[in-house]
This record gives sequence, structure tokens and C-alpha cells, in this order.
Amino acid sequence: MEEVVIVGSGIAAISAIKAIREYDQECRIELFGEESSYPYNRIKLSKGLMDDIKEDKILIERKEWYDENDVELYLDTKITAIKPDNKEIVLDNGELISYNKLVLANGARNATPPISGIDKEGVFTLRGLADSREIKDYAEDSNKVLIIGGGVLGLEMAWALSQAGKEVMVAEICSYLMPEQLDEKACQILEERVREHNIEPLVATAIKEIIGQDKVKGVVTAEGKEVECDMVIYSTGIKPNLDILEGTEIETDFGVVVNNRMQTNYPDIYAVGDVSELDNKGFGLWPIAIEQGKIAGYNIVGEDASYQHIIPTVMLNAFGLSLFSIGDNDKRDGIDTICEEQENKYIKVMIKDRAVIGAIVIGDMSKSATLRKAISQGIELADLDFTDVSVSELIEIIKSK
Repeated sequence: MEEVVIVGSGIAAISAIKAIREYDQECRIELFGEESSYPYNRIKLSKGLMDDIKEDKILIERKEWYDENDVELYLDTKITAIKPDNKEIVLDNGELISYNKLVLANGARNATPPISGIDKEGVFTLRGLADSREIKDYAEDSNKVLIIGGGVLGLEMAWALSQAGKEVMVAEICSYLMPEQLDEKACQILEERVREHNIEPLVATAIKEIIGQDKVKGVVTAEGKEVECDMVIYSTGIKPNLDILEGTEIETDFGVVVNNRMQTNYPDIYAVGDVSELDNKGFGLWPIAIEQGKIAGYNIVGEDASYQHIIPTVMLNAFGLSLFSIGDNDKRDGIDTICEEQENKYIKVMIKDRAVIGAIVIGDMSKSATLRKAISQGIELADLDFTDVSVSELIEIIKSK
């Protein structure tokens, strides 16, 4: 009987299992997760940061689903090493588990910024359910919280803490918030709305040191300015979990290097989700993890499946604002832009070689689906004068395609 071992218990792992079970109900599937919780939806942690999050409310699948799909689930179990030549993984108790096919879905951890005092009491990062509970408990007795990192996760945490009555600041090393997804105008709109909700954005600000005898009393910026706070949460990118690959010849760079079948340089070992690297890129996005898990699962059961790049999409619903960013939004030569701005609304569409390659939408989500369609399908906009067309007209043209 084929033995499939999956290391990691996130959405990529569950997606791989679903794909396998579409075609093979007989193979043995063993799923190993380090956390004591059943696989759950991590993206809900920041949105409900100050809520009393119940594990059963955020599960990816019901607990019964694992028995129904004949999945042997091992929780609170750490994998310490892989022996590719023997087709075995090593558990922390020394036990060896053999496999025919191995899926690495062990994700990533939050990157720790090089800041003096980052290990003080009162400094947190949000990656798992236990982290969210620790943050909530500590925040109950905190008044002034500094978030390091002005991306989506940092802003969602800032919003949740502000709604709980905390004084919140967001430090971002770049010159504006969400620098990877937005342009300058969109950032201005976002920052204005952030300030309206009593959150102070500290853009172009690097934190050099966290001060306090034993626990947080404040921070010092790279310019030497001291900022008072009694709690710090950092969200400054991710680092794939590669420790278990030490001593192997599995190819890694930033993450585990895979081809478009999600295979590593060992054909019987796959890597998916946050731990993987494809075409010199890591992604760390939920929809991409789902698709990569599916592709690995299909190939494990003999289906010939290839991963097709999903256009990166980011959404933010906070500060009374709905925001959507998709695709490539870098301004450079050879790019046409169409913009539309009204009160509390902003839409910018990026076009190259007569096709939409990116878009930013604030306040009018009704156009998001059409713009996503244009990008994903590569719809050609022939014979269109981009200097004399509105966003609304462009949307109608795309819909007619």
C-alpha cells in the first residue's frame, strides 16, 4: 500500500489530502502537526485578535473529517529530520516513519527583526493560535502598543487592538504603509483613515532598540527618538522552516526549491505553501498554498498536474475601509495607468502590452471581480486609447470580452 506522509498541518496540507482522496481512497495518509490544535484557519487570528477565539470555530475541517477520509492525524508531534535516501522522517522521540511519497507543508515562521531587546517581556509576534492567546492576555493590561511592520497583518492587528481601546502605533521602515501592494496615493488614503481611528502611523521609521529593564517600556528609532509603549508586536516577513532539511541534499534557497509539479530535486518529495520556492519566489498567501497543495496531491496519485501561477491578491477590511490589490502595481516604463478618484474611493488599473497586469481598488469592491478576470485571463484590450477611457468604461469593455 502506498504510504503518503505529510509534514505540517496548514491549508496546503489539507488541500493535498483532498486532491489525493479524489482519486485514491486506499493509500495510507499520515499527517504530522507540531501544534496541539487540529488544523485551523490562520488568517482569522489577526482579524479576531482580541476576541475569545475558540478552536472549533476556526477549524479548516471538522474533527470527524480526518476519520471520514482515513487520515492518521498526529498532533503535538515534531519532526526533527528527514532521511531521503531511506525514505524516512524522524520524530522528536527518535521514532522513524517510512514513506513512499513525502509532502513538506511545514510552513514558515515569522522573521525576527535585528532589534536589540527583541527578546524582552512584552514583545510578541503572531503566527499561531497560542501566539494569539498570549497577545490577547498581555494586551488586557497594556495601554500603548507598537506594531512593527505596516503590512496587512500588522494593520489588522492594529485595527483589532484599537477597537479594544488601546493606543496603537504602526512603525513601517518604508515611506508608506503596505508598500508592496499600494501606490503613493492609495497609501495616503489608507494613512488618513488609519489616523481617523486613533492609530498613529510611523512611516519611514526603523526601530533600533526595545528598551526597559526586563519588560517593554518603549523603543528607540534609528534616528535616536524614544517612543513610549508597554507592548510590541512585530510582523516583518516570514522565514521558511528549513531546519529539518539540514544534512540532506534537498535543494533549498530562500525556501525548498520545487518545479511546477511541486516536486523537489527528489521526485518522491514535494513541498507546498509557505515553505516552498518556485521560480525564485516565495509567496506566503492562502490561495497559492491551496493550489500548490492540490497540484502536489494530484501528482502523488499519478495525475499529470502543473502549477499555474495565481496572481497575488491582497485584501484589507479595516478602519471602515475596503481595500483590494492584485497583480503588478509597480510604476515603470511601458506601463499605462487609468485612475479614478472620488470621495472615499480610488481605483487604479495598470496596463502593459494592452492587457491589465495590476489594480488597486479602495472603496468600490464591485469592480474587483472584473479586474481579477482581466488579469487572470490575460484579456487583450486591442484598439483602446488608454488616455481617453475611464475606469467604468474599461470595466464594461472587460465584461463584454
